[in-house]
Amino acid sequence: MTSPIHVTSEIGKLKTVLLKRPGREIENFTPDMMPRLLFDDIPYLPIAQKEHDYFADTLRDNGVEVLYLEKLAVEALDAAGDKVRNDYLEQMLTESGYATGTIHDALKEYLSSMNNQDMVNKIMEGIRKNEVDFVPTDLVSAAETENYEFYMDPMPNLYFTRDPSACIGEGLSINHMTFPARQRESLFNEIVIKYHPRFADKGVHVWRDRNHDTRIEGGDELVLNDHVMAIGVSQRTSADAIQDIAKSLFKEGHFDTVIAIKIPHNHAMMHLDTVFTMINYDQFTVHPGILGEGGHIDTWTITPGKNGDLNLDHRTDLKQVLKDALKLDDLDLIPTGNGDPIIAGREQWNDGSNTLAIAPGVVVTYNRNYVSNDLLRKHGLKVLEVISSELSRGRGGPRCMSCPIVREDI
Repeated sequence: MTSPIHVTSEIGKLKTVLLKRPGREIENFTPDMMPRLLFDDIPYLPIAQKEHDYFADTLRDNGVEVLYLEKLAVEALDAAGDKVRNDYLEQMLTESGYATGTIHDALKEYLSSMNNQDMVNKIMEGIRKNEVDFVPTDLVSAAETENYEFYMDPMPNLYFTRDPSACIGEGLSINHMTFPARQRESLFNEIVIKYHPRFADKGVHVWRDRNHDTRIEGGDELVLNDHVMAIGVSQRTSADAIQDIAKSLFKEGHFDTVIAIKIPHNHAMMHLDTVFTMINYDQFTVHPGILGEGGHIDTWTITPGKNGDLNLDHRTDLKQVLKDALKLDDLDLIPTGNGDPIIAGREQWNDGSNTLAIAPGVVVTYNRNYVSNDLLRKHGLKVLEVISSELSRGRGGPRCMSCPIVREDI
């Protein structure tokens, strides 16, 4: 294994993972800002950090190397030098709404005065107007900031490291995300891959970069084995983006099948991994709410066609589609909340389906989803529970909070 990225399944023993410890960004906003920032509540930071540390320690106790996005980004900027730092800052300001103008100049001066660690922390946590010694003098700048506390919004979703990028084989997608609240996040991933000594010039393939109009997020990208992917057609990932990344994988990678799975387009089920995850060779979690009458759901099996075209096979029997693609005689679909409509709805809302496999049949889950966890154990799985009263307020579970970088092959 020579590449610093190697992910050929959802279940191979996890060796290296990318996390982001929650910082001031998760409480640096008001209830009025929650819809804008895609949050339903404001977590209590000290407890959220304690819970996240417990999660990270659980991974370490099971032999996983834990890397932190906030540290890698700083190390990448340190290694890259002043020009890259300046270009990165210009791009971040542009994507924050300030390509030019007096506010751009004031923010750049403010951030440029910091060392790289302080600058990255400040960009992540957001910049309030009262932090910058600057009063807009032109009418346009004044209108831009009137009745709003921030020049640059905080990024409270950063602790969900699964979404801005997704490691696939010996490469990754660096994602153009759906909502403005999250689109700047993948700039951190881009700078790490380009300039961090661990990844730069190491043959890492970018299957799809962030410079697209069509949307895709890592919570919808599941690596089922070394040649089959499942990708959700969801609120956060478009069919066009799925076909685009499929073409890239087919052309330059070892993948020959992408299963597109359509799920409801709503906040409760924002990504495929909030309703469906692979946890063993032949076992999956599934939220009953995504299945129609008779357990059916729209799927499209995408395979390479002639001259770079794609073949699409529409089917509705998810279980049979997975059996055929993975060459399994049978498989075990384990329902969230044991299929009870009240329990399943409650535990799915708290990410009962968002399980992180760290080895075949070994999963990390939130402790609050006790009905789903008990059912997983009854199906023969080893369940490692992590505490979750504050982290779960962000609507993401252990899989959402982790971006696997290296897994052992299965």
